[in-house]
Amino acid sequence: MPRFRRLAMILTLALALGVGAASAFASESLERFLKSGTVDPASTSVLVIDLSDGKVLESHNAGRPLVPASIMKSVTTATLLQNVGKDYRYETPVWMEGDVKDGVLEGNLVVEGACDPSLGTDNDPGSTDIIAETVKALESKGITRIEGDVAVDQSAFAGPACPPSWMSADLPHSYGTGSHGLNYADNSAARKSVKDPSAVFLRRLRQELSAAGITVAGGEAKGGKRRMLVNHLSAPVDEIMRSCMMRSDNLFAESMLRTYSHEAGGDGSTADGARRELEFWKKKGLDSGEVEIVDGSGLSRSNRMTAEFMGDVLSRMSGDAYYASFFPLAGQEGTLKNFLADTPLDSYVALKTGSMKGIQCYAGYKLDDDYAPTHVIVIMINNLKSDRSRMRQAASRMLLDIFAPGNDDTKE
Repeated sequence: MPRFRRLAMILTLALALGVGAASAFASESLERFLKSGTVDPASTSVLVIDLSDGKVLESHNAGRPLVPASIMKSVTTATLLQNVGKDYRYETPVWMEGDVKDGVLEGNLVVEGACDPSLGTDNDPGSTDIIAETVKALESKGITRIEGDVAVDQSAFAGPACPPSWMSADLPHSYGTGSHGLNYADNSAARKSVKDPSAVFLRRLRQELSAAGITVAGGEAKGGKRRMLVNHLSAPVDEIMRSCMMRSDNLFAESMLRTYSHEAGGDGSTADGARRELEFWKKKGLDSGEVEIVDGSGLSRSNRMTAEFMGDVLSRMSGDAYYASFFPLAGQEGTLKNFLADTPLDSYVALKTGSMKGIQCYAGYKLDDDYAPTHVIVIMINNLKSDRSRMRQAASRMLLDIFAPGNDDTKE
């Protein structure tokens, strides 16, 4: 598997400093963090598990439900990956309804939404242009006129695009855009949410058809049996998941939760996906306790997660090298680029971050020289007592004390 990790110099330095040794003063490390003045101990949970034997090295409030913010994406990706596999691809078919006679489609052209969050995205991983594919396919059949109309079918994905518990202040922004049966171009423009991405898609499709000399009459059409014109494929889902986790993309995560519902035989709604996701992990023996899942991205403040539940998910997924590679490397990648940078844990810790006003969470792994997980790390902080910079320094200090004792670096 491609590792995307060109860090030989960092590895050499880290090995020389003895990364990987467990601290004999782990409890003191946790106590120092809780007394740092940066967190509210009652609203903070910490869990560190040694994967070699399942021993809990650190535990504080591990069973307390807290708002997880974006570490919720770690559960969403794990759930879908477990159920569809890394090679799954979104399929967005384009259908012709009706016969084709003398260059005329005597019916409609219908695009069936598959909730693919990467359709027309400006982010990685991209895919071929479904509109260009459609125009080319029509041209290859000699079609110059569509007697009916062009339309989008989103019926496979029920429910609202945005969970009702999302804050209204988030909705106008690109990070608060909804997930639809047909997503297009990140459902955003100029960092603002687009409420009806299918309208944007259809407008561009009509423009490209016109430019190619294909007329859309837009009238009443006889319709008829559907025949596939194009079956657009996304990149493999593991690439979509990695992009989601590295950039903390809410649209990608929400679409994956709805996809899980659809693939599991549900109605493709967020609510159904959330219900099925929690049931999936309960059947695997996880203690759901007071865990509440209401979305896939963690944007809702109504989510509740325990460090224990998160730690169990991470432990069960730790043997999947693809899943472990989704988490940003400390000091190197994505949302963790500055955290633990230039310390002995630089590139030896991989964590998903989650942040909201008053909230900062981390979930992921301590890694060995081959980037394989050796420990589970979960830190959940609600009711922050200081600025994030001080809190990050305190969290960095704790992790260094646990995994690289004796080192004085306190960089974020």
